[in-house]
Amino acid sequence: MDPRLAGRTARLLEPLHALGYFAPEVEAEVVGLGVRKGRATYFASRAAAMGRVGPGPVAATFYVFNPSLVAHFVPAVWEAASPEDVVAARYRGVSAAWTRLLGGETLGSDEVREAADLARTASDGCTVAGRPLHAAHADLPWPEEPHMVLFHALTLLREHRGDGHVAALIGSDLDGIEALVSHTATGKGFTRPAAQATRGWSDEQWGATVAALETRGLMTADGQLTEEGVALRKAVERRTEESAYAPWEHLGKAGTQRLTELCRPLVTTALTNGAFPAGVFA
Repeated sequence: MDPRLAGRTARLLEPLHALGYFAPEVEAEVVGLGVRKGRATYFASRAAAMGRVGPGPVAATFYVFNPSLVAHFVPAVWEAASPEDVVAARYRGVSAAWTRLLGGETLGSDEVREAADLARTASDGCTVAGRPLHAAHADLPWPEEPHMVLFHALTLLREHRGDGHVAALIGSDLDGIEALVSHTATGKGFTRPAAQATRGWSDEQWGATVAALETRGLMTADGQLTEEGVALRKAVERRTEESAYAPWEHLGKAGTQRLTELCRPLVTTALTNGAFPAGVFA
């Protein structure tokens, strides 16, 4: 199977996982445990599968966040709520968000059940070695409801791919902020204001990173990627695709195409119904 098909499938499915980071239902559930509203709920909900970890492992695995921002919230979040309670709250919130965005009838459909089975089969092809965030989520018990089985499988696939992406960035000598700045310059991810606000980097830090990448011949002074910069970002994505290929090979071409067919309308409906706030993505 062409790795590009696997990459296209992963990018198509991503919103069904990522919408949980923006869903008011998830925030409400986690805040209800005593965690502060805002970015604290993000750090808590995504890191909780790793247990009561400190800021170091969170900054290392999330990669593109300012470590000082991470340390502002972690481990304080665990003083408010246990990781186990946060995991449960996150899944309750995601279930409520999916119900709001997609409708209960859709979530109870044969199509969602089939998609859940296919995504779970794909996730069985993931490996945990060198993939800490994926491994932590893989240790969690599987939900029972089909739509949450689908969410959990998509989370395993996303974090498996994300851990491999971090390895590709390290291999390309891009640290966290350099990875964020160069990716933002591709116009395919966060807008700069959203990237800085959510990842905790100042204008001065951003500007210094542009200057450093300019020195390496990867960016221009006005923050555009050079030919070398474009080539490097493409190389990072290629290595990411290659390292994330195993689960899709395990599922097979027909299964991967069928999962895409089943999930495309779910993604379209979720986006149409406002899964993400305006101005966040380019």
